[in-house]
Amino acid sequence: MHPVISVFAASPDEGRGLARDMPVRWALEEVGQPYQVMPVTFAEMKEEAHLARQPFGQIPTFEDGELVLFESGAIVLHIAEGGRGLLPDDAIDRARAVAWMFAAVGSIEPVVVQRESAIYLEGDKQWHKERLAIIEDRIANRLGELASALGDANWLLGEFSAADILMVQTLRRLEDSDLIERHANLSAYVERGKTRPAFQRAFAAQKAFFDRNHG
Repeated sequence: MHPVISVFAASPDEGRGLARDMPVRWALEEVGQPYQVMPVTFAEMKEEAHLARQPFGQIPTFEDGELVLFESGAIVLHIAEGGRGLLPDDAIDRARAVAWMFAAVGSIEPVVVQRESAIYLEGDKQWHKERLAIIEDRIANRLGELASALGDANWLLGEFSAADILMVQTLRRLEDSDLIERHANLSAYVERGKTRPAFQRAFAAQKAFFDRNHG
């Protein structure tokens, strides 16, 4: 039996590879682990069966035998720990990689998601433009700090790791803006991630699923 991940039955990302099953797919592709997907409708996300897997009614979930996980960052970490090539062998470098994974989902992603909420949920509010500007200033500050930390390196730890999966995916959520383009090294970093064969397989699989269900 292959691991099973839950995905949107009708993804709001419209096949752009931005839904949170994407980093999980990418990690599985990097370690060469076949997997299955279980489409879940928005109504099903609030039903007891799915809430038993994901108490907040979101995707993805990850099921492998008796193990059931939620939160994409935790799932990617589990995959990385069970495979080869996504975490350094050295204990200190491994701990640093995990720290960068937390940074992606804890320091960068929250403010990026705030921007998405402001655009899609608050666009009709009188104060929308002012709030969006404040959020984008916060993002710009975070990206400046990230760009300084990355410097001239190809990847966050020198060698590609699970931290880069989560960070690249987070930064891709800003591709509809010029925020990434302000930092040449971050733009190049995202493009490097997108050229990885495992990323391309994961992206193609998610898009093919979307196209089949919305053709």
